Amino acid sequence: MSVFNYQKDNNGIVTITMDMTGPVNAMNTEFDEVMSATVDRLESESDLSGVIFASGKKDFFAGGDLKEILTVDAGQVEAYFEKVEAIKSFLRRLEKLPVPVVAAINGAALGGGYELCLGCNYRIALNDKRVQIGLPEVTLGLLPGGGGIVRMTHLLGVEQAMPYLLEGKRLKAEKALVAGLIDELVDSPEELITRAHSWLVENRDNPEAALQPWDRKGYRIKSNINRPSVAQAAQFAPFMVMGKTRGLLPAPERILETAIETLRVDFDTAMRIESRNFVSLVISPEAKNMISSFFFQMNQVNGGASRPEGIPQSSVKKLGIIGAGMMGQGIANVAAMAGIEVVLKDVSLEGAVKGKAYTAKLLDKAISRGRNDEAGKEKVLSQILATDQDSDLEGCDLIIEAVFEKLELKHQVTRETQQKLADGGIWGTNTSSLPITRLAEASDKPENFVGIHFFSPVDKMPLVELISGEQTSDETLARAFDFVRQIRKTPIVVNDNVGFYTSRTFATQLYEAAQMVAEGIHPVRIDSLGKAIGMPVGPLTVHDEVSLQLTKTIEETQLQMGLKLAENDPTPLASQLVEELVTKYNREGRYHGDGGYYDYSEKGKTIWPELLEKYYQPQIEISDQDIKDRLLFRCVIESLKCLQEGVLRSVADGNIGSIMGIGAPAWTGGYIQFVNTYGLQRFVERCDELSGLYGDRFKAPDIVSEYLKAGKNFH
Repeated sequence: MSVFNYQKDNNGIVTITMDMTGPVNAMNTEFDEVMSATVDRLESESDLSGVIFASGKKDFFAGGDLKEILTVDAGQVEAYFEKVEAIKSFLRRLEKLPVPVVAAINGAALGGGYELCLGCNYRIALNDKRVQIGLPEVTLGLLPGGGGIVRMTHLLGVEQAMPYLLEGKRLKAEKALVAGLIDELVDSPEELITRAHSWLVENRDNPEAALQPWDRKGYRIKSNINRPSVAQAAQFAPFMVMGKTRGLLPAPERILETAIETLRVDFDTAMRIESRNFVSLVISPEAKNMISSFFFQMNQVNGGASRPEGIPQSSVKKLGIIGAGMMGQGIANVAAMAGIEVVLKDVSLEGAVKGKAYTAKLLDKAISRGRNDEAGKEKVLSQILATDQDSDLEGCDLIIEAVFEKLELKHQVTRETQQKLADGGIWGTNTSSLPITRLAEASDKPENFVGIHFFSPVDKMPLVELISGEQTSDETLARAFDFVRQIRKTPIVVNDNVGFYTSRTFATQLYEAAQMVAEGIHPVRIDSLGKAIGMPVGPLTVHDEVSLQLTKTIEETQLQMGLKLAENDPTPLASQLVEELVTKYNREGRYHGDGGYYDYSEKGKTIWPELLEKYYQPQIEISDQDIKDRLLFRCVIESLKCLQEGVLRSVADGNIGSIMGIGAPAWTGGYIQFVNTYGLQRFVERCDELSGLYGDRFKAPDIVSEYLKAGKNFH
């Protein structure tokens, strides 16, 4: 039991310090073996007076073995169920010991780690920013399968437990104490074991201290299902969950089901129900997708897998931003919040000051919500210099140009101000569509030129797409990567191409929806079915928000620059529709005030009546599934093409970019990961069906057949 250091003192108190093989403590095969032996030994102790579980790692306990979970398939359900039950039996035996057990939480205790804490009688945590408490399994398509739902429901009551279970909230130590997830805080690591020891001594003669609340005589669960308010909540909760998940994410439904059953049956029966529901999720495609992308690939991306190797870490001390419009002011905000000195330059001082005011507005909102104060606001604002003078840009480590999407204008700005960079400084252009290599033609040092594509609104969107031009050096790319991490964003790295990755893929969905409108399909039906596949809002609504005028301008610019050919347009009816809406009917989009597909007012939105008069053909027959697949598959196919053409440097960048940047439904795990669980052969066959009905744009890219032939998935 070397990975569980077992020490018994003269008071009969056993301290078990978990220090498992590898960087973290986790519920894996090693844990099964050592925990079984540990519980056996504790049960055999003759003069035991208490137990302390502590950690030899920087975190307390990391949770379940996600790699193992990814390998479990339908044929292993019963064996895996027994494995889960065995782990739960260890925790059940632990909480039935005749002496109290204390969890001494020195770092993160999430998922299975917190379930171990719940199996203890008392939970003491270090009051440190490293400590996080919670059950985030739902964010990976799972439910807490080690007793987390059952014990949380008993501990807090179903109403109070649901936010932590359904939203996967992670709480800092102080908030976890207030919420009742832990029992006590200490201020230093040295106090942690000392206080756990003294609590056990204090409660040596208190038999209640060794009993979990649910094992005490006369115990009644806090949320009795027979109470009218609880019964009513149990009746309507499934509808609320379904309204949020749209039936696409089974984990929240299973969590709610387990919690409600916990109110109806005895403790041990509820634990078996939890295990069954957990295993049903483990083998689901949604969990496989979400674990693959949200955990492994997210860690890969944030860990720097796409960052060029062998280049020292860097940071930006002085940042110049040219253009104080929507994007420039957003970049200034996140940089200043990260403690970077910012020069926000616009053509007029008034424009620059207005751009700085955006940060003041966001800070005022944070103050009103108790998340900041006036001193904090002044500190951040002091980081931003609003100016109309090029001279203030002198000595910037990085300058980001964020002016309008016009090649000539961007070239002019680059030529006029690039000399203001500090020695070795790099230049970034915030563009969503213009080729980086073409933009770099105005640079004296194209090797120091990189695309830095932010998403709007910058303060909320977590992704930044870094685009490497033909001459962009590895050092420039690495420094841009470090800057993105410095401002607490997630960077993906792609190669130069028309629309790069995110804009190119995002556009396919907008134009496919427009194509269907032009074919005569009812616009509201298209939007509704877009939401049915997991889009936050329908694709036509999104197009209105993005601006039909903007997409038209981008399309025209790409044609004028020779980046596209009109005769190769995969959705010509869509392009014609957008052209007519903008130029003939002045329907440029919501931002422009005239609306687009919809009319907008204080009461909400309604379909523009003339859209139906001019385009809707009620006799058109098309299935809901075809509409949903057309919207989804266009994005998936385009993502695969980007991988095939080398625009995407990795599968991870593609999946994380699609989820965090352009709204890929969470259940897919990203547009490329979707193909793995859908099945490559099935995907090719469905693409053949769609291309036969709707055009060659739905043909599966060759890379799918290549992977299928090689017997591998997209990892």
